Amino acid sequence: MLPDCAWRPAGNQGRPESACAGDPMHFDQSYFESQYRDYSAQNPLRKLDFYRRLAVMASRGRQRPRILDLGCASGLFLSRLDSNWERYGVDASDYAIARARGLVPDAVFETSSSAGWTFPGPFDVITAFDVLEHIPALDETLRRVAVALRPGGGFIFVVPVYDGPTGPLIRALDRDPTHIHRKSRAYWLERTSVHFNIVSWWGIYRYLFPGGYYLHVVTRVLRRCSPAIACLAQVRGR
Repeated sequence: MLPDCAWRPAGNQGRPESACAGDPMHFDQSYFESQYRDYSAQNPLRKLDFYRRLAVMASRGRQRPRILDLGCASGLFLSRLDSNWERYGVDASDYAIARARGLVPDAVFETSSSAGWTFPGPFDVITAFDVLEHIPALDETLRRVAVALRPGGGFIFVVPVYDGPTGPLIRALDRDPTHIHRKSRAYWLERTSVHFNIVSWWGIYRYLFPGGYYLHVVTRVLRRCSPAIACLAQVRGR
């Protein structure tokens, strides 16, 4: 999962967007320690467990679902899934992957770009939490995800959005130069619909307060005003 930088006056979000955006040599230990000191605070259990619930929904009751987390960073999300899952993670950072292997030793990890993983498919679920906005080859990545999912498989993603009442504020606060897709929620829903059917989507309000409390509120009612969205999509049958 990548950081929630759209809500932070300086720096990036709560987890390094290292995942899929650039040269892994740029994401060494010093980078993580200087840019993501609040990483744990920005990924509390209630946030990770919301992601886990989405993954369970997307798995559609399979007994041992196969899941791939794009931009897995240190593996926090995969650590919230039990051993009934066959877990895979990919990130552009060697340092992040080393930490992920220590945290989730029974998962399989690989250092690679967002569309360059070598794991054999198909997968039941693929996730991308605060990752897509960093990926230059977005269409290639979405196509690769669609091909790697089994028919009816689920794709879950979270992205910051820059439209609606909060849009101007989010643009002003977002100083992350690796956010190359600063787009509206309609953009993401339409782009995703090229390869997937949208099952459901939610708005997310998130903010790390001074003192370490992390607000993470998920809503359907106010989803058109939120600074981020979560989407559950299903690959079309092939």
